[in-house]
Amino acid sequence: MSKTVFLMFEFCADPSTLEGLAWVACYLTNGKHLTAYLSFGTVMLLLAITAPVSLAFGFAGATAARSRIAPLRWLGKGYTAIVRGVPDIVFFLFFVIALDQAFEWLRHQAFCPDWTEPVRQGNDFVVCPEAKLPLSNAPQFVHEVYGFSLDVLTFAIVFGAFAANVLYGAMRAVPRPQIETAEAYGMSSRQAFWRVLIPQMWIYALPGLSNLWMILVKATPLLFLLGVEDIVYWARELGGSKGPIFDYPHPDWTIWYFLALLVFYLALTRVSEVVLDRLTRRLSHGRATAGSGAAGAG
Repeated sequence: MSKTVFLMFEFCADPSTLEGLAWVACYLTNGKHLTAYLSFGTVMLLLAITAPVSLAFGFAGATAARSRIAPLRWLGKGYTAIVRGVPDIVFFLFFVIALDQAFEWLRHQAFCPDWTEPVRQGNDFVVCPEAKLPLSNAPQFVHEVYGFSLDVLTFAIVFGAFAANVLYGAMRAVPRPQIETAEAYGMSSRQAFWRVLIPQMWIYALPGLSNLWMILVKATPLLFLLGVEDIVYWARELGGSKGPIFDYPHPDWTIWYFLALLVFYLALTRVSEVVLDRLTRRLSHGRATAGSGAAGAG
């Protein structure tokens, strides 16, 4: 099969003959660069999945923290306190391994009840072959999806704790007389919660959630530390100096690749600011908060 089948431009077949813009065009469209461009999609996919899942964890944690049932209230407050109190990098490096081993241990108990050897053998964690996640004969993409899913779940648990703290404060910021008025009109506590408190809390929560989104965006390079070939991995891989044994030899260009990442994150942050500002104006339309009322009185 001809090598040109895998090339974007036919004139890229022999890189040693290229110069100027032709060399740059072929260099930026070679196989490794095309894979690197897909890694930007990995970051965006992480954000697209983690944001709503984190919000779900946060809502559950905030709701539990204000529960009248003491054990549930302790669970909600304990979740936010413990996760927020542990440095992110420590939590990420530990929790991914802990989740993986927890899932495999549960499968081990279900699929291999007759196993007699200890699961924990010194520094090794040994389960039966049927309990491994993913299975050893699974395709490579299954291994990659499983690892990425563990990373997403870890991100969601961490940022869910911060979201829980934000939402808990927003729920408390809704004026209590509004809840009491709803109950006086015959609403149950559950109805007042869903029909009065929840719709109004978002305007109080959005500033904190906006900051949390920005922090989440800045935290995506942690994927590199978790073994995912993300944009930071490819910036280091492609930017390092390449000798004459490579098709496209060049000196160390790491700084230029990381400058490209800087531009990407600045652009993503700017787009996020615009979207969040519009969302804030939309949620504020027709609503009066304590702050806006004070401003109007002045």
